Amino acid sequence: MFKSICIFSGNAHPVLAESIADYLEVPLGRARVSRFSDGEVFTEIKENVRGVDVYVIQPTSPPVNDNLMELLVMIDALKRASAGSITAVMPYYGYARQDRKAAPRTPITAKLVSDIISTAGTDRVVSMDLHAGQIQGFFNVPFDHLYAMPVFLEYMLPRYKNSAVMVSPDAGGVERTRAYAKRLNADLAIIDKRREKANVSEIMHIIGEVEGRDCVILDDMIDTAGTMSNAAHVLMEKGAKSVSAAATHGILSGPAVERIVNSPLTEVIVTDTMPLPEAARASGKFKVLSIARLLGEAIKRIHNSDSVSSLFV
Repeated sequence: MFKSICIFSGNAHPVLAESIADYLEVPLGRARVSRFSDGEVFTEIKENVRGVDVYVIQPTSPPVNDNLMELLVMIDALKRASAGSITAVMPYYGYARQDRKAAPRTPITAKLVSDIISTAGTDRVVSMDLHAGQIQGFFNVPFDHLYAMPVFLEYMLPRYKNSAVMVSPDAGGVERTRAYAKRLNADLAIIDKRREKANVSEIMHIIGEVEGRDCVILDDMIDTAGTMSNAAHVLMEKGAKSVSAAATHGILSGPAVERIVNSPLTEVIVTDTMPLPEAARASGKFKVLSIARLLGEAIKRIHNSDSVSSLFV
């Protein structure tokens, strides 16, 4: 029987790829992604993909460079196997924070990565909650930007509707936080933050009323958790009743889990765009929401040439 769609996965997040394949009711494509003894990536596609629309599930999460290279080598292997089309499904887009020249003589690595992915042979890219929306324009192939909001709202509505304060950790996240506040009929607060250098943040003051309220800090990612833990401490000092946090991408590098465990945060809600570190799972402070159904539905609509944006109305 002719196959019109096939889902493949690298080593970054095979559990998510399996869940997406289950939603689409197709078997996960067979592929071997291995290493030579010197660390070189080698891929062998064990399916006939000639003329097939192929979707490669591979977030470029830590280790970022290894997972990015796996994605590129898989795309090249599929292109040389005469796949009908190749879509890179990157729930987390690594290097997204390097989206502009923030200082003299610095790179725009998000653009460099987009060029490499396109050159490898990608026909379309799917990603979720980009750190900077303009990254969509770095690609000269179609780019579908998905949002985890429907997944978060399903969890938040029975818990926070009409009662919480949605808190943006910086000025750049106000639009995202306002969208959540509108749908939850919640108030909005903003944290004025001064960042001296990468992965180091200093909280200055809060704009908005948080005293006696349940506060939810919203961000696109949690990396070292400096922003989240500092924000939680300041909100509690300002009289917040409780503080929780929600972020699409739980990178949780370095001291992140320790900082969150030692912070006043009662709960940290993340999605499974990347695997959660074992220390985070064991801490009891994290709630992981699955995006498999959302990504699966997006893939189905892309394949059937249906609207993807209507998922987020």
